[in-house]
Amino acid sequence: MTTVAIVGAGPAGLSAAIEVAAAGLRPVLIDEAPRIGGQVYRQPPPELQRPFTALYGAQAAQAQDLFARWSTVEHEVEHRPNTLVWQLEDRTLHLLENGRAGMLPFDALVIATGATDRILPFPGWTLPGVFTLGGSQVLLKSQGSVIGPRVVFAGSGPLLYLVASQYVKAGAQVLAVLDTAPADAQRRALPAMLARPRLAASGAAILWRLRTAGVPVHRGVKLLRAEGEGAVARLVWENEGKAHTTECDAVAFGHGLRSETQLADLAGCAFDFDAIDQAWLPRRDEHGRTSVPGVYIAGDGASIRGADAAELAGARAARALLQDMGRPVRAQTDAPMQPHDRWREAMAVLAAPPANWAADAPDELVVCRCEHVTAGELRACATATGAQELNRLKAQSRVGMGRCQGRMCGAAAARLLAHTTGSDLQSVGRLRTQPPVKPVPVAVIGAALAQPTPVPAEESDD
Repeated sequence: MTTVAIVGAGPAGLSAAIEVAAAGLRPVLIDEAPRIGGQVYRQPPPELQRPFTALYGAQAAQAQDLFARWSTVEHEVEHRPNTLVWQLEDRTLHLLENGRAGMLPFDALVIATGATDRILPFPGWTLPGVFTLGGSQVLLKSQGSVIGPRVVFAGSGPLLYLVASQYVKAGAQVLAVLDTAPADAQRRALPAMLARPRLAASGAAILWRLRTAGVPVHRGVKLLRAEGEGAVARLVWENEGKAHTTECDAVAFGHGLRSETQLADLAGCAFDFDAIDQAWLPRRDEHGRTSVPGVYIAGDGASIRGADAAELAGARAARALLQDMGRPVRAQTDAPMQPHDRWREAMAVLAAPPANWAADAPDELVVCRCEHVTAGELRACATATGAQELNRLKAQSRVGMGRCQGRMCGAAAARLLAHTTGSDLQSVGRLRTQPPVKPVPVAVIGAALAQPTPVPAEESDD
């Protein structure tokens, strides 16, 4: 029996599962969440279910269509919710499934792990009440709760405005949207945004909703610090050379998204530096084939393009997988990817991180909160040891050795090292992935070490 594993049940993973199941195979769909949808189409518990329009706004029709297509094949898919893939070796996934250790050998793998917030910290970001944009959205979508009654949204990128508008709709008091991208970013991004006019119109509607709700929007902002005794109570920021203080109960911040590439790294995929995403991404062809035979990648885990592009990429990856297996593939005409590529360029402009972040970061700023490594310690370490490469800096300073394995602090550490050494992001490299990619109980690792690696089953004729 052929085992096709798909990791991630967002738009890319669901589309891949639909294609594979339609071809007569029974894929294994693995996801950390209890229900399908990923982050963009995250579903609350059944007892808190709300209408699609309430959950997904302008994306309701796309979500409803995707879920409807999934419903036609879900009985042909082995769906494993509440399951974390924490290691990949010898074509075997190591799992933490509902609290129990497990292993899944595979013949082919589609990685559709999506993206998470790109974090460039500012003083006070470790105070209780400071959340990432993605974290604040998860709470709202999954539980119908907000991070505080009076919230400031800060950072850059479309997610900043989207989550702020969702909080307005949920009844929270959004005190301000503080955009750290250059003040002219929207004007410069507009030509590329018009490649997808429906999404551009949706963005304009979000801005109008914030304006009509009386939410102040400031662009070209610099975040100075969050303050408070025991929890965040105010955010201090600068605009046009003038300092401002906004009293608040919570802050949500982030600078666009970064692809989750850990499993591709553990699979042995080759990586290339991508100037648009300012990150190292798995090498792949237009159909999602990576440098490792039998391993495919799709969605925001390959590059940040959004939900519509993720669906398209997931279906393409699944068809490439089927073709490589010699399986029949449904005839289908793909929508062109070029508009999504243009949109990606626009999103990179809108989510531009602060250009002088590394130079402005004070020495006492905590960069790696897991190991409590500060910007000053990283600068001193790079200077004293002559570290020119990120993994060397990690070995000398412990940055990225904590629970998140550098997923949260890696982008900031790379920028600090590049600035300190007078280099660039490409030259300092990327953090090599070490298992577990996310925290698991020690007993789970012990159980995996005690078991022989299972051998994938040979492909049958049925």
